[in-house]
Amino acid sequence: MKTDDNKLKIIKADRIDKDIDVRNQMAEIFAEGFAQWLVYFSKDKNILAKAFAHMFVLDQFYVAMVDNKVAGMTACTDGNSLSVRLNKNELRKHLGFIKGIMAGIFLKKEFESPYKDFPPKTGSIEFVGTASEFRGKGVASQMIQHIIQNTPYHDYLIEEVADTNIPAMRLYEKLGFKEYKRKSIPEKIAKKNGINNLLSLRYVKK
Repeated sequence: MKTDDNKLKIIKADRIDKDIDVRNQMAEIFAEGFAQWLVYFSKDKNILAKAFAHMFVLDQFYVAMVDNKVAGMTACTDGNSLSVRLNKNELRKHLGFIKGIMAGIFLKKEFESPYKDFPPKTGSIEFVGTASEFRGKGVASQMIQHIIQNTPYHDYLIEEVADTNIPAMRLYEKLGFKEYKRKSIPEKIAKKNGINNLLSLRYVKK
């Protein structure tokens, strides 16, 4: 079942009414969707949401809104601009001193490292997530289609999708994305998180 198109609206996150707590709603989606990657820092998704709510660069994000609820989110950058910026003080505040420091080191490297030789006229689609109550209703598909239709890029990349994330892979393939690169996960890490490869996907406008 899809959401009612008359109710769902896709808007840049920085244009949402200030009375709506868009940042914290986005953080809840992030904590739920990326919990597998963040479990070392905390198993409590509420703590994760509070720890990372500060990081979103709102003018780089699109959100799907149903009434006053954030049904989904995703960023689209030019491959050079950052979609998130981590604050070490916020991480330590919510994750504790040691894990906060480690999150600041390791996740900053993961989230804020610039792409090398990023191709021109290409958009980077990042942090695709859907709120649990709206999953299976076409929210992510509508957001990505909106971005492709309303941004000036010719190609679009989605980097590092886990090979175990079958629903995401099916969605991206259905939208016309194709794998162009894969990176294997070291064996010890693969045994812990169950992910063997990270896939990179490309969409080319016709």
